[in-house]
Amino acid sequence: MGTLTGKQVADAGLDGWTFLLGALHTRIRTPDFAAGLALVAAVGAEAERVDHHPDLDLRYTHVDVRLWSHDVGGVTGRDLRLARTISALVADAGLSPSYAGLSRLELALDSPEHATVLPFWRAVLAAERPAGPGAADDEVRDPAGALPTVWFQSCGRDEPRQRWHPDVWVDPAEVRPRMEAALAAGGTLVSDAEAPNFWVLADPDGNRVCLCTWQQRD
Repeated sequence: MGTLTGKQVADAGLDGWTFLLGALHTRIRTPDFAAGLALVAAVGAEAERVDHHPDLDLRYTHVDVRLWSHDVGGVTGRDLRLARTISALVADAGLSPSYAGLSRLELALDSPEHATVLPFWRAVLAAERPAGPGAADDEVRDPAGALPTVWFQSCGRDEPRQRWHPDVWVDPAEVRPRMEAALAAGGTLVSDAEAPNFWVLADPDGNRVCLCTWQQRD
C-alpha cells in the first residue's frame, strides 16, 4: 500500500483536516470534558471495528486526532476513509473539525557530522531511529510520540554557527497569519527563498525558526 503525498491529501478535500509531518491532523473543540470523552469513545469504537487506530489527545476543551498508517509510515487511503468517518461522528455530535491553531514541532540540530552526535541524543531522549520503508537515518523519535522528533542538518564547522532551530509545521493557510504576528512581535523574515516549502524567521535576538508546510515536498 503506497503512501499519499501532501497534494494528494489536499486534493481529497477533507474539510477541517490538514497534513502535517506525514499524518492527518484535526482538532475538535468541545463544550466540556464529557463531550470530548463521548467523542473519543465513539471514535474508539469505530477504530476497533475497522482495525485502524488513530492517536487521540483528549483535553478539557478539545480532542486532537492524528491519523497515519504505522506499517507504511505515512497517510494511505484507509486514513482518508477513517478521517471521513470521524468527521461524520463529529457532525453527529454537533461539533466540527478544524486545523486552526494546529502545528507540529520538530527540533533541528545543525551538525557537521550527525552520525557522531546522533547516538548521544538517542540515548539522552530514550529515543529510537525511525523504522520502516524509506525511514530517515538522520533523525531520532520518541517511541511514545510525546516528544518532538530531533533531526540533524548538515552544516560547516566555522564559528560562530547556529546549533538548534525549531521547525514548526502548519497548514499552508496558517503561514501568513503566523508570519504577520511574528513580524509584528519584532521578528524578521530571514529568507523566503524556499517558500512555500518553508520560511526562515528570526526573533529580535537573531534566534531562527522555520515555518514549514507540505508544499513542494513530493
